[in-house]
Amino acid sequence: VRLVESGGGLVQPGGSLTLSCATSGFAFKTYNMRWYRQTPGKERELVASIDTSGDKNYADFVKGRFTISRDNVKNILYLQMNSLQFEDTAVYYCRRGLGINWGQGTQVTVSS
Repeated sequence: VRLVESGGGLVQPGGSLTLSCATSGFAFKTYNMRWYRQTPGKERELVASIDTSGDKNYADFVKGRFTISRDNVKNILYLQMNSLQFEDTAVYYCRRGLGINWGQGTQVTVSS
């Protein structure tokens, strides 16, 4: 099982980024997938999830700003992030289901 996040970077408040999580080693389309984020000194928190049917759920703090999606042909999970705020600065991780497999994370920094 391999999960590789990418797409992070430095962005100004109000800007946008799209994160990708390239997966391999498992039947991607049969798993619910999740995005989490973590800042120093805080626990990792759930940002968004998408199930095998494409149903999506979001944490209140990103509703209306972030969109999770998946490409079951390319086996990639996405997180489109709009209207980014300082508070969105974190390392973002993708996760397969509720299992032990995590990616290495990608840093998102929102700064003026």
